[in-house]
Amino acid sequence: MATAATPNTTATNGAAKKATNGVDESTHPFTDKAQTTLQNSVDRLAQSAARAEENLRATASDSADNMAARKAQMDAKWKSSGVRKYAVDNPVAAAGIAFAAGMLVTSLLRKK
Repeated sequence: MATAATPNTTATNGAAKKATNGVDESTHPFTDKAQTTLQNSVDRLAQSAARAEENLRATASDSADNMAARKAQMDAKWKSSGVRKYAVDNPVAAAGIAFAAGMLVTSLLRKK
């Protein structure tokens, strides 16, 4: 016996769904409720992730600005440094001092 489909009903696996304004009514209330709950959870999670991303971007921007300011301050300090002036005026002596300091540190850290 075949089931005839009318404009107001459809047959699916022996269960008829009534159409209201062209929209089928659900025969799976638990699945629909779970779907709605999961969609709400995903929406809340997406909102939380968006807030976290905004906070992270703001913090990164502030950190970048802070580091740029500190770099400029250190560059100015280095340019007025006596060590820089000595290294520019006496490059061979500065290289010799650096070599001697490296040898001293190496001999102190070497395991015997």
